[in-house]
Amino acid sequence: MSTECIYKSSTGERAVMSMYEAMMARWPMPYKALNVPTRHGNTFVIVSGKEAAPALLLLHGAGTNSVIWAGDVAEYGCQYQVYAVDLLGEPGKSAPHRPAWDGPAYAEWLEDVLDNLKIERATLIGLSQGGWTALKFAVYEPERVEKLALLTPGGIVPDKLWFILRAIPLSLLVRWGIKRIIRMVLGSQAVSGEVSEAMTLIMTHFKARMGVLPIFSDLELQRLTMPVMLLMGAQDALRDADKISTRLHKLVPHLTVEIIPGGGHALLNTVVQILPFLAAVRA
Repeated sequence: MSTECIYKSSTGERAVMSMYEAMMARWPMPYKALNVPTRHGNTFVIVSGKEAAPALLLLHGAGTNSVIWAGDVAEYGCQYQVYAVDLLGEPGKSAPHRPAWDGPAYAEWLEDVLDNLKIERATLIGLSQGGWTALKFAVYEPERVEKLALLTPGGIVPDKLWFILRAIPLSLLVRWGIKRIIRMVLGSQAVSGEVSEAMTLIMTHFKARMGVLPIFSDLELQRLTMPVMLLMGAQDALRDADKISTRLHKLVPHLTVEIIPGGGHALLNTVVQILPFLAAVRA
């Protein structure tokens, strides 16, 4: 298995991991940290919440890690056994391996995670690339997915080219440019200074993965027979909420859509929107 150097320097890696540890020290409920073996690399999982309750997996987006769920996990944990999973090849504690997007690897990876955790069936919540990863598994093994909540997911329609064309030159302007990118990603939603500084630290030291997430076919999306929620920000700079909603409405029979006014691409603290969907009973 090949791995990549995903940080710009060893000093930068230590800074990001130090930040991760500091934020985990304030995780809002007791937790266990597990290293789960998979055929695509060891995977770091934070387990918290109600023991023996239904399983809920949280999958973060690109360029971040599981601490983004700190604002939501306590409420989810009242009803679920919550598993916050660090994606492979991102600035968390999972293996730095970056499998190909255009094959079965990510579905196989999540299959191995569930198998090793002895989870037969779970609800999945995924943000951006985490949403794409949740989709990848849900079309691969739909019988193992109870419900699916997709926050600004990739793989439904092509991303907005203008965002990529603006972000690349801004990333070369170091801290000033990085802060402009973060504001573009967040929209007008309010975030704490700690969140903004964490995003800046990661973007300063982490080598973002280049490339475009593959688009799912109609046949693949038609396999989503479980209840699905699409949650988007009205100011998403990267993905078009209307186009994504329109395509999913044509293909997914049990779809709930909610658009957050002022929300950007990196939606944070979304438990208020998602809990009613999780609690709803299918008619």
